[in-house]
Amino acid sequence: MKCVDDFRLRLGKHELVPIMIGGMGVDISTADLALEAARLGGIGHISDAMINTVADRRYDTKQVKEKLAFYKYNVHNEDKSSVKFDLGRLVEATKLHVEATMRRKQGSGLVFINCMEKLTMNAPKETLKVRMSAALDGGIDGITLAAGLHLGSFALIEDHPRFRDVRLGIIVSSVRALSLFLKKSARTGRLPDYVVVEGPLAGGHLGFGMDWAQYDLATIVAEVIAFLKAEQLDIPVIPAGGIFTGGDATALLEQGAAAVQVATRFTVTEECGLPAKVKQEYFKANAEDIVVNEISPTGYPMRMILGSPGIGDGIRPNCEAYGYLLDANGKCAYVMAYNREVAAHPGARKVSVMDKTCLCTHMRNFDIWTCGQTAYRLKDTSQRLGDGSYQLLSAEHVFRDYQFSSDNKVVLPESVAV
Repeated sequence: MKCVDDFRLRLGKHELVPIMIGGMGVDISTADLALEAARLGGIGHISDAMINTVADRRYDTKQVKEKLAFYKYNVHNEDKSSVKFDLGRLVEATKLHVEATMRRKQGSGLVFINCMEKLTMNAPKETLKVRMSAALDGGIDGITLAAGLHLGSFALIEDHPRFRDVRLGIIVSSVRALSLFLKKSARTGRLPDYVVVEGPLAGGHLGFGMDWAQYDLATIVAEVIAFLKAEQLDIPVIPAGGIFTGGDATALLEQGAAAVQVATRFTVTEECGLPAKVKQEYFKANAEDIVVNEISPTGYPMRMILGSPGIGDGIRPNCEAYGYLLDANGKCAYVMAYNREVAAHPGARKVSVMDKTCLCTHMRNFDIWTCGQTAYRLKDTSQRLGDGSYQLLSAEHVFRDYQFSSDNKVVLPESVAV
C-alpha cells in the first residue's frame, strides 16, 4: 500500500517530500516549525501577518510601541485614516524575520512566507509590495499569496530581480478564482509555480460563504486539475484543509495532487507558536466546539474554537498600535461595531461586541483560536498525561507520521513521564 513517501513534489530544480506546512499567522507557524519541515525535506511557511509584532517579540525591536506613541493623539478619534504604517519599518521587520530564518535553514527543503492580501494596513498596494519585496530581499525561497484574489500582486514585484527565480504560489478555493488570477497576472508573463487549493474544512479564514459545508476538497481539486490540463498548464496542485492522516494525503496524491498542505496537527507541536495553555485547549476541543462564524473584520468566514476568549469581547480598538485591517480609507468593521456599541451603552465601563472581533489585538494576544475542522481529533494523536493534560508532539513526529503512515492510522508518540 502506498504512502506519502512514495511521491515527490518537483518545484524547479528541487525534489521535495510532498508535505507543506501552512503559514499560520502572527508567529503560530514559527521559524522553528518551518525550519523543521525544510530539514525533513518538505516545505515550511512563516507568515508576515502582524510582522511588526513578530519582530518585537523575536528581535527586540520596539516598532509597535513607537507606532502607538506616534499616533497616540488619535486614540479616541473614530477617524483612523491618518494612522499609517512606516514602510521603512515594515521592510526592517520583514527582513529581520526572513533573514534570521534563512540563516538557520538546513536540509533539502524550502521555507516560504505566507502573505495575506487582506492585511490592508491603510495602504493595501503599498504595504503588500513592501512586504513581498522585503521578503525577496531577505532570501526567502518562496511566497504564497493568501487571503484574497491577489489579482495585482504579481505586478507589484515584477520589477524585482528575483521575480523570475523565486517560487511563487497562490491559494484559491475554486476554478473561478484561479482563472481570474491567471488572467490578471498574464501581463507579467509569469505563471505561479504552484496552486494551493484550500477546501471548506481549512482553518482560519475560508474562501467560501457560510454555505461552506456544501463543498468538497477532492471535488474542487479534480476541477482545478482538469482546468489546468485543458489550459495546457503544468502547475502543481496542492490540496489543503481537512487532511488529517497520511492516508488522507496519499488519496489526494493518487488523485493527481502534487503535494498536500497541512497545519492543524502542527498546532499542538512543541515548535508551534501558540502558548502551551492554548495548545491544551486545542486538545480538549470536541466536534461541537469547532465553529465557523462571520466575526472577522476581513469579510471572510472564519473557523475557530468556540471557547476563544476574543469572541464577544468588546476591547477598545488599538489601531494606533496595530491597524493591520484598516482599509484604504482607514476603516475597519470592528471599529464601526465597537463605536456602535459604545453609543448604544453610554456610561458603560465595558461593552460587548458579538458580531465582529478586533482581530489585530485578539490574534496578537492568542485570544482567537483558529483551527481546522478536524481539530477535535487532535486528542487522538497524543498521550493523556497523569495530570489530565496531553503530551505535546514534536514537529518531526507529526511530519514523519504524514510521510510514512497508511490506512489512515495515526502513530502516537512515546509516553513521557510528567
